[in-house]
Amino acid sequence: MRSIFQPAAPDATAPVRIVLLPGAYHSAQDLVHAGFVDSVRRRRLAIDLTLVDLELHHLGERGVLRQLRNDIVMPARALGGTAVWLAGISLGGFIALDYAACHPGELDGLCLLAPYLGNRMLLAEIARAPGLAAWQPGKLAETDEERRIWRFIKTYSAQSIPVYLGYGREDRFAQAHELMARALPDTAVKVVPGGHGWLAWSGLWENFLDITFT
Repeated sequence: MRSIFQPAAPDATAPVRIVLLPGAYHSAQDLVHAGFVDSVRRRRLAIDLTLVDLELHHLGERGVLRQLRNDIVMPARALGGTAVWLAGISLGGFIALDYAACHPGELDGLCLLAPYLGNRMLLAEIARAPGLAAWQPGKLAETDEERRIWRFIKTYSAQSIPVYLGYGREDRFAQAHELMARALPDTAVKVVPGGHGWLAWSGLWENFLDITFT
């Protein structure tokens, strides 16, 4: 799995590692160009960053979780004393959620910026329920990533790992984000003006860093 590693210091391991997963049609280098690394360095935060390249075919591909675990997450955990967060945008947020659902206990937090949360039929089914707590995912096939992430959201507890959800008010996935937001503490959700694009995502990333690490 291709990635760009951006250490906080050249000769030491930082106490926090954030693994950044971009959206569809975007690359690790796009995250650099959008200022995601500069935002961390400008705050002088002791955070090592791993920026991962994802491809559209990774949506629905079980192999991406195995690669992410073997190539990125577990080597970071093996360093000892390092908190590992997954941060994902759109498709990257979907994969981050699926990783958390499949590998409980391996992450120390999630930062989800405008995550893709499933197809319209599933979202309509969830919306028709009296509430997310009343919705039943049913028996899940191993390949049903969308229902699996919603089961994770449904059973989420802030006592397990912190989750930050940020999205633009005009985002095309905003209705799905609102459904998820109801399962989270108000302090874990940030809504800003804007749509599904870098302007909103960059501002949300800055907010996440400020409320979580400064």
